[in-house]
Amino acid sequence: MSTNKYTIGLDFGSDSVRALLVNVGTGEELATSVHYYARWKQGKYCEPSKNKFRQHPLDYIEGVENTIKSVLSQVDESVKNNIVGIGIDTTGSTPVAVDKAGTPLALLPGFEENPNAMFVLWKDHTGIKEADEINDLCSKWAIDYSKYEGGIYSSEWFWSKILHVSRADKQVLDAAYSWVEHCDWIPFLLTGGTNVEDMKRSRCAAGHKALWHESFGGLPPNEFFVALDPMLDGLTDRLFSETYTSDISAGTLTQEWANRLGLSTSVQVAVGAFDCHMGAVGVNIEPYYLTKVMGTSTCDILVAPKQETEHLVKGICGQVDGSVVPGMLGLEAGQSAFGDIYAWYERLLSWPIKEIIGQSDLLDEATKAKLIDEAIGNILPKLNEAAAKEPIGASGELALDWMNGRRTPDANQNLKGVISGINLGSTAPKVFRALVEASCFGAKTIADRFISEGIPIKGVIAIGGIAQKSPFIMQMMSDVLNMPIKVVKSEQACALGAAIFGAVAATIYENTEAAMDAMGSPFEKVYEPKPENVSAYQEVYKRYISLGVTIEKHIMKNL
Repeated sequence: MSTNKYTIGLDFGSDSVRALLVNVGTGEELATSVHYYARWKQGKYCEPSKNKFRQHPLDYIEGVENTIKSVLSQVDESVKNNIVGIGIDTTGSTPVAVDKAGTPLALLPGFEENPNAMFVLWKDHTGIKEADEINDLCSKWAIDYSKYEGGIYSSEWFWSKILHVSRADKQVLDAAYSWVEHCDWIPFLLTGGTNVEDMKRSRCAAGHKALWHESFGGLPPNEFFVALDPMLDGLTDRLFSETYTSDISAGTLTQEWANRLGLSTSVQVAVGAFDCHMGAVGVNIEPYYLTKVMGTSTCDILVAPKQETEHLVKGICGQVDGSVVPGMLGLEAGQSAFGDIYAWYERLLSWPIKEIIGQSDLLDEATKAKLIDEAIGNILPKLNEAAAKEPIGASGELALDWMNGRRTPDANQNLKGVISGINLGSTAPKVFRALVEASCFGAKTIADRFISEGIPIKGVIAIGGIAQKSPFIMQMMSDVLNMPIKVVKSEQACALGAAIFGAVAATIYENTEAAMDAMGSPFEKVYEPKPENVSAYQEVYKRYISLGVTIEKHIMKNL
């Protein structure tokens, strides 16, 4: 394999977009760049207390241009001239209303500051009521259209968000010709799409979040959606029936984007997919190895040969042919909050630091700013150190990891987080330990569901900043799961997976498996479960399950 060809992986996360430049022959990561969304950073268009999270398409456009230009500035002309492909992954389900040309409404006059005309981020749960209605209709319909998505439709997904926004904003409803996923729009944008009906839709997004399946002939029929709400009449005709795996090219860069980025119009742009699915490709996933992408939330990905996994797994985020590796069945699960829980706790503890030091007259402004940054930057590292010294189960503090609802098993976004067992001896490290234990217990419920449904787990692979930076959390995860966990070396596994698909779309490799073998990331560390901890965590885990049953009954009874 020639080592003078290169691809770029674009990884759109919740807070930022990352670009990674990779040698297709060796998998060497030559350059990387991160762009933080300016409007998102300001908190614009979001209401966290209402679980409302929207993102402006301009944040994404600026991110594409800035990150790619940045990585190109780090290499010489011989590299720039030999870039052959771009792969794209995004969060999901993150849909947006578009006109017939495929332009997000927020980019059109009159909609620039309308959150309903923007991308509805994956963790937006404003469509809880609509998800409940979809689940009710699926249970009554002749065909349960949710059966390939775990049998429970979530407010995090495509149709819940479309229905909620359409009901909430007639202006958007009337102007929306169609709706598209973030991972579908970026390739469409870069390749100069002008008609949304020509957009190549991601198999990954459609199968896991939009009720699409080959056995249905595509999406559920129009009469299903009319029964859900008459305002959806005719929308399926303006959506899609065909879907594509990410080894397929969506087209080549337009002259405009080639000029803006400093690339050639011969660069192939792969069909997009969700970040976690591409992360699994970046680590050369094998059948029945659970790949955990541990970020603000977690996404757990498993692949299996189609012929070996014919039954449906209840309560997960779906099982879709080709959603991860073309030709294999991709199964998805995950937690709605993981790193977000730790970030919330950090914000909680940092409030007095910002307020008291920030208003102090004893220090000049520059010193105050440095002191605040230093103090806040040390909160989580110090909590990790102190919590690690606490006994398993601390002093009885026990938490539930449902701060943003429950994704799997058995999606329920009505649920809320809980911290119980607090007493006058409870300290910040004890509570933090309870939160970390809850995060790991939530992961165990997912592994237990796969196993109880007949899907073996041969091993666990961990991706993400938490996996690489917190031995405390990773050792606890290994102990709770009672499984070894391999931590990936690459800090940009999702972007690497996107770059791998960029290479396949550019026909550098015949198939995805060959590209993974050549470009996939190695592992840098393995956590082994400590036998003396496994049984102790099992006892606390029983309390976690019991508390969860009690709280869920209480919350659902009082809705």
